Amino acid sequence: MTVKAQLARFALVGVVNTGTYYGCYLALLTRLPYIAAHVAAFALSMTGSFLLNCWFTYRTRPTWRKFLLFPLTNAANFVITTGGVYLLVDLAGFSSRYAPLAAAAAAVPITFVVSRTIMLRPDEPPKSALPVR
Repeated sequence: MTVKAQLARFALVGVVNTGTYYGCYLALLTRLPYIAAHVAAFALSMTGSFLLNCWFTYRTRPTWRKFLLFPLTNAANFVITTGGVYLLVDLAGFSSRYAPLAAAAAAVPITFVVSRTIMLRPDEPPKSALPVR
């Protein structure tokens, strides 16, 4: 599959994941402050994103190793979206209901590159041509 096709599939998974995240965020916003609702919704949607990216975007087998590394793919996304939500709500006066959508758009290119690197990385390190002593 080409990188272009992967990017298109990644974007589609992102739309589904954003919808899942945003639904959770709105539900949690009724009981939690906006930052806590954001963090909890982000954590919940990450598992679904991992599985969809494995099966649909990259056509790779989900493994525990990839699952444990997957949060690293979201670290940049988390920093950008959390900082973006804060900046948009507290500094720019945006509604806490819509700020996460704008912040998420800024994180897409970085998240794709990091995600692709981790998901397509071989599970086993390549064996050296030289024997280990």
